[in-house]
Amino acid sequence: MRKPSVITETPGPRSRQLRARESKHLAPGTQWMWQLAGIALDRGEGAFLIDVDGNSYIDLLAGICVNSIGHAHPRYVEALREQAQRLVVGSHTTEARVRLLEQVAALTPSGLKRIQLYSGGAEAVESALRLARAHTGKSEVLGFWGGFHGKTGGVLGLMGSDFKHGLRPMVAGGYCAPYPDCYRCPFDTTQDRCGLLCAEFARQKLKYETHGDLAAILLEPIQGTNGNVVPPAEFLHAMRDLAHDKGALFVCDEMITGFGRTGRSFGSEHFGVVPDIMTVGKGFGAGFPITGVISTEEIVQARPWSEPSFSSSSFGGNPLAAAAASAAVGVLVDEDLIGNSARVGAAMLRRLEQLQHGHRLIGDVRGRGLLIGVDLVVDQRSKQPLDKPACESLFKECQRRGLLTMAYTSRFRINPPLCIDEETAMVACDILDEALGVVEENMP
Repeated sequence: MRKPSVITETPGPRSRQLRARESKHLAPGTQWMWQLAGIALDRGEGAFLIDVDGNSYIDLLAGICVNSIGHAHPRYVEALREQAQRLVVGSHTTEARVRLLEQVAALTPSGLKRIQLYSGGAEAVESALRLARAHTGKSEVLGFWGGFHGKTGGVLGLMGSDFKHGLRPMVAGGYCAPYPDCYRCPFDTTQDRCGLLCAEFARQKLKYETHGDLAAILLEPIQGTNGNVVPPAEFLHAMRDLAHDKGALFVCDEMITGFGRTGRSFGSEHFGVVPDIMTVGKGFGAGFPITGVISTEEIVQARPWSEPSFSSSSFGGNPLAAAAASAAVGVLVDEDLIGNSARVGAAMLRRLEQLQHGHRLIGDVRGRGLLIGVDLVVDQRSKQPLDKPACESLFKECQRRGLLTMAYTSRFRINPPLCIDEETAMVACDILDEALGVVEENMP
């Protein structure tokens, strides 16, 4: 399959019927893309999704960076089937978990070889912060504007957006500083003139707003939820140095950027920085809920984090999860999907930059590998974000042509399965080109 095929209106009649049945029982608060698309999915094949009406779509979502190896990969399916027939739950050692730990340790940066496994992203980030506090004997954490580390109480205060408004109270000791979002600079300056102002601001924030009890600086090497925002390389170096100057640990949240998404094994590798603690998830399990905390031999010995049952999880690293993640990591390596992410991502970036010159609605294009961000604007000069109705119109125009996207917001993220080939990626860009033209024609 290289091109989508839409044979009914979308959503089609069977999708609408299933959604109507579901709506009687499903609680509100589901993802916005689900609400807008209105489709019910039947299956997936590689980089394509097929709905219950038989319409096929190119998938630029990947479950929001979750599907790293493609839908229904035979090796993944067989690994789950085989393990489900033998053993599904439990914390005891299994061959699948041993194999997985060895595979991960072969990919991680030097020194980061100790791994604890979990089932949710926020769960792993909270554990990483507990580890940092245990190791340093300190309590405060610095996060960043635009950052996203989960929705549980322990990390909600480190979410750098207004999403958390109304979800009080926040855990004490959490602070947020500006992240270097250079297209929409928080200080309204330019990268060539700012002198890495975000880093200096973070240093001053710690000096004047905290109690001087910093345990960790927590950041995403490339911010995902905020729009796949790539910082200057110097920023990660500066934050690592600042953490160490304060006797704190540098923690990289690689939930989105890990396991090939950026064209490298881990996003921090683009900047030549090795964190003290790294959290991973999403593409790690390729659809199965498994996450992890990875650190050094010295750091993981910190008490009480290292005491029996203190850092464990009922579901983390269970036999079925381990088998799924082991299959996913094996496919990533054996089929060179990390290299494919780098190559196809670079081709998509070039094509999107061409579209930027031909469409006034594209203000900025950026990314690494198959983690690409596009700012949709009213016009390129003002940089005014495209309004919600126009974004939703673009989303629907793409869907009608067989392309599932995250174009329902002005910070449009592109993150297909890492198995997508260049021909399919270019078809996706062609559809986006056509859909942008339709939206632009209908704008004043």
